[in-house]
Amino acid sequence: MAAAAILRVRHCGAAIFCRRAPPLCPACGRPLRGAGLRAAPVLLPCPFQHGHRQPRAFLLRPSAGSFLGGYDGNSDLHVGISSTRGVVYNYNEEGIHKDETGWEQCISVPLVQPDMLGLLQQWDHLLEEFSTGEEWLPHRYEEHDHNCYTYALAFINSVLMAQGKQQMSKSEFTEKFVIPQTKNASKYIALHQELTTKDFYIVPLPDQEEQC
Repeated sequence: MAAAAILRVRHCGAAIFCRRAPPLCPACGRPLRGAGLRAAPVLLPCPFQHGHRQPRAFLLRPSAGSFLGGYDGNSDLHVGISSTRGVVYNYNEEGIHKDETGWEQCISVPLVQPDMLGLLQQWDHLLEEFSTGEEWLPHRYEEHDHNCYTYALAFINSVLMAQGKQQMSKSEFTEKFVIPQTKNASKYIALHQELTTKDFYIVPLPDQEEQC
Protein backbone atom coordinates (compact mmCIF):
# COMPACT_ATOMS: atom_id res chain seq x y z
CA MET A 1 0.00 0.00 0.00
CA ALA A 2 1.32 3.43 -0.92
CA ALA A 3 2.22 5.70 1.97
CA ALA A 4 0.24 8.90 2.53
CA ALA A 5 1.76 11.99 0.95
CA ILE A 6 3.75 14.53 2.94
CA LEU A 7 3.10 18.23 2.36
CA ARG A 8 5.20 21.22 3.39
CA VAL A 9 3.75 24.64 4.14
CA ARG A 10 5.95 27.63 4.99
CA HIS A 11 4.53 30.20 7.39
CA CYS A 12 5.57 32.07 10.51
CA GLY A 13 9.24 31.47 9.75
CA ALA A 14 8.70 27.72 9.98
CA ALA A 15 8.31 24.70 7.76
CA ILE A 16 5.07 22.94 8.64
CA PHE A 17 4.87 19.29 7.53
CA CYS A 18 1.48 17.60 7.34
CA ARG A 19 -0.63 15.08 5.46
CA ARG A 20 -3.33 17.58 4.51
CA ALA A 21 -2.96 21.32 4.13
CA PRO A 22 -4.68 23.02 7.10
CA PRO A 23 -6.94 26.07 6.63
CA LEU A 24 -5.20 27.80 9.56
CA CYS A 25 -1.52 27.94 10.42
CA PRO A 26 -1.04 25.58 13.39
CA ALA A 27 1.67 27.87 14.75
CA CYS A 28 -0.09 31.26 14.73
CA GLY A 29 -3.71 30.42 14.00
CA ARG A 30 -3.99 32.75 11.02
CA PRO A 31 -5.63 31.69 7.73
CA LEU A 32 -3.27 30.26 5.15
CA ARG A 33 -5.56 31.16 2.26
CA GLY A 34 -4.33 34.40 0.79
CA ALA A 35 -1.02 34.18 2.65
CA GLY A 36 0.93 34.21 -0.60
CA LEU A 37 2.75 31.76 -2.80
CA ARG A 38 5.30 30.82 -0.11
CA ALA A 39 2.51 29.50 2.08
CA ALA A 40 1.13 27.27 -0.67
CA PRO A 41 1.41 23.55 0.16
CA VAL A 42 4.19 21.71 -1.65
CA LEU A 43 4.19 17.94 -2.10
CA LEU A 44 7.51 16.43 -1.01
CA PRO A 45 8.84 13.96 -3.57
CA CYS A 46 8.99 10.44 -2.15
CA PRO A 47 12.55 9.05 -2.37
CA PHE A 48 11.32 5.48 -2.76
CA GLN A 49 10.52 3.80 -6.06
CA HIS A 50 8.73 0.64 -7.16
CA GLY A 51 11.81 -1.42 -7.95
CA HIS A 52 10.10 -3.66 -10.48
CA ARG A 53 9.27 -0.53 -12.52
CA GLN A 54 12.87 0.71 -12.47
CA PRO A 55 14.72 -1.07 -15.29
CA ARG A 56 18.50 -1.41 -15.30
CA ALA A 57 18.99 0.01 -11.81
CA PHE A 58 20.83 -0.61 -8.55
CA LEU A 59 18.14 -1.15 -5.92
CA LEU A 60 18.33 -0.91 -2.13
CA ARG A 61 15.71 -2.02 0.39
CA PRO A 62 15.52 -3.32 3.98
CA SER A 63 16.21 -7.04 4.29
CA ALA A 64 12.93 -7.32 6.18
CA GLY A 65 9.92 -5.03 6.04
CA SER A 66 9.94 -1.71 4.22
CA PHE A 67 11.43 1.75 4.63
CA LEU A 68 8.09 3.29 5.60
CA GLY A 69 6.91 0.26 7.54
CA GLY A 70 8.92 0.69 10.72
CA TYR A 71 12.51 0.74 9.46
CA ASP A 72 14.71 1.94 12.33
CA GLY A 73 17.74 3.07 10.34
CA ASN A 74 19.96 0.31 11.75
CA SER A 75 18.52 -2.91 10.32
CA ASP A 76 20.24 -4.77 7.51
CA LEU A 77 19.76 -3.64 3.92
CA HIS A 78 19.66 -5.76 0.78
CA VAL A 79 20.63 -4.72 -2.75
CA GLY A 80 19.98 -6.02 -6.24
CA ILE A 81 20.19 -5.19 -9.93
CA SER A 82 17.06 -4.92 -12.07
CA SER A 83 16.70 -6.28 -15.58
CA THR A 84 15.07 -4.48 -18.49
CA ARG A 85 11.72 -5.96 -17.44
CA GLY A 86 12.11 -5.17 -13.74
CA VAL A 87 13.18 -8.61 -12.54
CA VAL A 88 15.54 -8.01 -9.61
CA TYR A 89 18.66 -10.18 -9.56
CA ASN A 90 20.15 -10.44 -6.07
CA TYR A 91 22.50 -12.67 -4.10
CA ASN A 92 22.33 -14.12 -0.59
CA GLU A 93 23.25 -17.27 1.30
CA GLU A 94 20.92 -19.27 -0.96
CA GLY A 95 22.61 -18.06 -4.14
CA ILE A 96 21.18 -15.95 -6.96
CA HIS A 97 17.53 -14.94 -6.88
CA LYS A 98 15.45 -13.43 -9.67
CA ASP A 99 12.61 -11.65 -7.91
CA GLU A 100 9.46 -10.50 -9.67
CA THR A 101 7.96 -9.21 -6.40
CA GLY A 102 9.26 -7.91 -3.09
CA TRP A 103 11.04 -4.75 -4.26
CA GLU A 104 8.07 -2.41 -4.35
CA GLN A 105 9.63 0.24 -2.07
CA CYS A 106 13.29 0.86 -2.87
CA ILE A 107 15.99 3.41 -3.26
CA SER A 108 16.84 3.29 -6.95
CA VAL A 109 20.07 4.31 -8.69
CA PRO A 110 19.68 4.24 -12.50
CA LEU A 111 22.69 2.62 -14.16
CA VAL A 112 22.13 3.18 -17.89
CA GLN A 113 21.56 6.48 -19.70
CA PRO A 114 18.94 6.58 -22.48
CA ASP A 115 21.58 7.29 -25.14
CA MET A 116 23.61 4.15 -24.31
CA LEU A 117 21.85 2.10 -26.97
CA GLY A 118 24.34 -0.77 -27.10
CA LEU A 119 24.19 -1.34 -23.36
CA LEU A 120 20.40 -1.03 -23.33
CA GLN A 121 20.19 -3.91 -25.79
CA GLN A 122 22.80 -6.09 -24.07
CA TRP A 123 21.82 -5.48 -20.44
CA ASP A 124 19.70 -8.59 -19.83
CA HIS A 125 22.21 -10.88 -21.52
CA LEU A 126 25.09 -9.42 -19.53
CA LEU A 127 23.18 -9.69 -16.25
CA GLU A 128 22.08 -13.26 -16.87
CA GLU A 129 25.53 -14.39 -17.97
CA PHE A 130 27.26 -12.69 -15.05
CA SER A 131 24.86 -14.25 -12.54
CA THR A 132 25.76 -17.80 -13.62
CA GLY A 133 29.34 -17.39 -12.38
CA GLU A 134 30.63 -19.86 -9.80
CA GLU A 135 31.48 -17.05 -7.40
CA TRP A 136 27.74 -16.59 -6.80
CA LEU A 137 27.05 -20.14 -5.70
CA PRO A 138 25.46 -20.41 -2.21
CA HIS A 139 28.54 -21.80 -0.47
CA ARG A 140 30.63 -18.80 -1.56
CA TYR A 141 28.43 -16.39 0.37
CA GLU A 142 29.95 -14.59 3.37
CA GLU A 143 27.88 -12.10 5.29
CA HIS A 144 30.51 -9.37 5.43
CA ASP A 145 32.97 -10.04 2.61
CA HIS A 146 31.04 -11.74 -0.20
CA ASN A 147 27.44 -10.64 -0.10
CA CYS A 148 24.66 -8.92 -2.05
CA TYR A 149 26.64 -5.69 -2.34
CA THR A 150 29.68 -7.60 -3.57
CA TYR A 151 27.54 -9.15 -6.31
CA ALA A 152 25.89 -5.90 -7.43
CA LEU A 153 29.11 -3.89 -7.49
CA ALA A 154 30.98 -6.67 -9.27
CA PHE A 155 28.35 -6.66 -12.01
CA ILE A 156 28.51 -2.89 -12.34
CA ASN A 157 32.30 -3.06 -12.59
CA SER A 158 32.12 -5.81 -15.20
CA VAL A 159 29.97 -3.51 -17.34
CA LEU A 160 32.33 -0.58 -16.80
CA MET A 161 35.33 -2.72 -17.73
CA ALA A 162 33.64 -3.95 -20.91
CA GLN A 163 33.11 -0.31 -21.88
CA GLY A 164 36.73 0.54 -21.20
CA LYS A 165 35.81 2.66 -18.19
CA GLN A 166 37.41 2.81 -14.78
CA GLN A 167 36.00 0.45 -12.19
CA MET A 168 34.69 1.75 -8.86
CA SER A 169 35.51 0.71 -5.31
CA LYS A 170 32.72 0.02 -2.84
CA SER A 171 33.43 3.25 -0.96
CA GLU A 172 33.53 5.30 -4.17
CA PHE A 173 30.23 3.92 -5.48
CA THR A 174 28.57 4.27 -2.10
CA GLU A 175 29.70 7.85 -1.53
CA LYS A 176 28.85 9.01 -5.04
CA PHE A 177 25.55 7.27 -5.71
CA VAL A 178 24.11 5.72 -2.54
CA ILE A 179 24.78 8.07 0.37
CA PRO A 180 23.12 11.15 -1.21
CA GLN A 181 19.93 9.13 -1.70
CA THR A 182 20.01 7.48 1.72
CA LYS A 183 20.44 10.86 3.42
CA ASN A 184 17.36 12.15 1.64
CA ALA A 185 15.49 8.95 2.46
CA SER A 186 16.41 9.22 6.16
CA LYS A 187 14.87 12.70 6.36
CA TYR A 188 11.72 11.51 4.66
CA ILE A 189 11.43 8.48 6.98
CA ALA A 190 11.82 10.77 10.01
CA LEU A 191 9.01 13.02 8.77
CA HIS A 192 6.83 10.01 7.99
CA GLN A 193 7.32 8.65 11.50
CA GLU A 194 6.55 12.02 13.11
CA LEU A 195 3.30 12.27 11.15
CA THR A 196 2.12 8.82 12.19
CA THR A 197 1.45 10.16 15.69
CA LYS A 198 0.62 13.83 15.07
CA ASP A 199 -1.14 16.03 12.53
CA PHE A 200 1.71 18.53 12.14
CA TYR A 201 5.45 18.61 12.51
CA ILE A 202 6.87 22.14 12.75
CA VAL A 203 10.53 22.98 12.08
CA PRO A 204 11.78 26.59 12.52
CA LEU A 205 13.50 27.99 9.43
CA PRO A 206 16.97 29.39 10.19
CA ASP A 207 16.51 32.43 7.97
CA GLN A 208 13.01 33.22 9.19
CA GLU A 209 11.71 33.42 5.64
CA GLU A 210 8.16 34.21 6.64
CA GLN A 211 6.83 36.13 9.61
CA CYS A 212 3.30 36.28 11.00
